[in-house]
This record gives sequence, structure tokens and C-alpha cells, in this order.
Amino acid sequence: MPIAEDLPGYARVTGNGIRGLVIESSRAGLESILGSETLYDFAAKQPGVRRFTGRVTAYAITLPNDGADVVVRHSMRGGLLARTRSDLFLPPTRGLRELINALRLRISGIPTPEVVAFVTYRAGPLFRRSDVATSEIKDGHDLAVVLREMPAGEHRDACLIAAGHLIGSLNAIGAHHPDLNIRNILITWDGDHGAKAHVLDVDRIRFHVPDDPMVARANVDRLERSLRKLGATGSIEVSGDDIATMRAAAGVPAK
Repeated sequence: MPIAEDLPGYARVTGNGIRGLVIESSRAGLESILGSETLYDFAAKQPGVRRFTGRVTAYAITLPNDGADVVVRHSMRGGLLARTRSDLFLPPTRGLRELINALRLRISGIPTPEVVAFVTYRAGPLFRRSDVATSEIKDGHDLAVVLREMPAGEHRDACLIAAGHLIGSLNAIGAHHPDLNIRNILITWDGDHGAKAHVLDVDRIRFHVPDDPMVARANVDRLERSLRKLGATGSIEVSGDDIATMRAAAGVPAK
């Protein structure tokens, strides 16, 4: 993992087929866990753990020693391989890519959780499994929950506008998020004008030319498809005005 030396503030964790990076202040706590089990297994059995359901359950816990509040996920194959339910990756796995992408986004001022640690575990001679811990964003709900629970009106529009502004920020730095669905946008209420949108699951982001119109259209079209898909299933109510509000905030006109 030669890039480790290029990430100030992070330390290596190694031993017994384990490799990873962790924020220096959380190193002792993480190493105390990895001495006997994986980070994900540890998180799953903590008293008072909070569970976030999705394709794979994520766990919100407090790390020992430094007391960092994190959300722990086990990495699974996505895209065309999602149906295989495989958790095997070639090293260094997508955890390193998520860390690098998150750093790049945060430096650019785009709200996304800080990657506290990622850990890989040897799985045979070639493959590895991986866990990722990101800082927990308190009092947030994904956009799917917001649109399901919040009636039409000023507050709902504020959330759609925040999501649109987030897309506009991604477009400005050429960041293409191929899995930009409404469960990967987290809404909080600590923004300068109310609602604030954070982007999640950033490991698949690829960076292109800033302000590339093809990236802008790809991002906003992907989120629109997600909105319309859940709207068609009855999971949420989505109107044409909702779509128009989001697209206008993103600065990408309707097709």
C-alpha cells in the first residue's frame, strides 16, 4: 500500500493478513478490535448499536479509546456483480479508493463523511475482504426517507434544492458518481440556508474535466432515474415539479 505515506494524519494497520489505514487518533482503538475479530463483526454485536438497512446492513458505533462515532460497512461487489453477493476484491479493494475520493471531495468543499478507517483481510492467495468506517453524520436522513415523510411545501423543496446544489458541486469538479441514487444523498438541517445534502458511497466516483457537460447530465439524469423508479413503485411520491426543482438547482435543464 505505497500511498499510505502520502496521506498525512493516517497510520497503517498491519498483521495476520490485515492491512489498512486509520486516522491516527483512532489507531489504538482499531488495533484493539482487530486483535481478535473484524471491524464489522465487532460493530454488529455492540450494545446499543444502531442499524442502517440497505443492500448490506451498516452499523453506527462508538470506537473504543478515542470515542469516535462511526458507521461501519462491509464492502460488497456492486454493479453487474451485485447479484453474486460476493465480497471478494483484488487488493487494495475499493476502501482505498473511497478514502482518496472522500479526501478529494472534502478538499473541494463537497459534504461527504470522513473516512476514519478502511481495513482489508486476506481471503486466499489473491483476494481480500474489506470493511470501511466513516464518521457518522448526526441527525441526517437519506433523501428517500425525506421525500417519503415530508409533504409538498417549502421544506421539501429545500431538500430537493440542496440535492441539486450538491450535484452542481460535483459537476463543477468533474466528479461523475455512477450510483447517485436518492439513498446515497443524506440530508441534514445545518446548511447556510437550511437543508444541506451530503454525498455517500463515493468509492465509485471518477474525476473528469471540471464543468464537463456530459458529467453534469450523467449525474442529474442518474438521480432523476432513481427518483422516478421509487416513485413508480409507490415508495415515495414524486411530481414533475419535484424533478424540475432538483434539476434547476443543479443547473442542468430538463431533457
